[in-house]
Amino acid sequence: MTAPVPINPKIYHITHVDNLTRIVTEGGLWSDAAILQRGGPTAMIGMDRLKKRRLEELSIDCLDGVKVGECVPFYFCPRSVMLFLIHQCNPQVAFKGGQGPIVHLEADLHEVLAWATSKQVPWAFSLSNAAAYYVEFRTDVRQLHEID
Repeated sequence: MTAPVPINPKIYHITHVDNLTRIVTEGGLWSDAAILQRGGPTAMIGMDRLKKRRLEELSIDCLDGVKVGECVPFYFCPRSVMLFLIHQCNPQVAFKGGQGPIVHLEADLHEVLAWATSKQVPWAFSLSNAAAYYVEFRTDVRQLHEID
């Protein structure tokens, strides 16, 4: 049985503290594809092979084939699996600095969607890990209840 959808759901993004200056200077978050076009991140905390898969292999069918890596990643929970992998010093994660320099950004989902709609920025959410080959995406906020 899935939990009811919160009235005011939050979304979360994690980044390295060294990326904050660039985020503020450039006025927001960018997708991995856009960050690479701008010369790469100041500090990368993700898994290289998953980022590559999102950029090259995985598409979002409901967004006419936009690559997953062309979207800014957010989580629906404040403590992501990636944060746990960083904490555990997982050998597949190149970043070995622990959780100390990781910044947690929180936003209201409905405010973000209102902004995206007003700017005609496409968006989608996944029902599971967006780097998984079996991932499914949705573009209708009324489908949030489908997340397990």
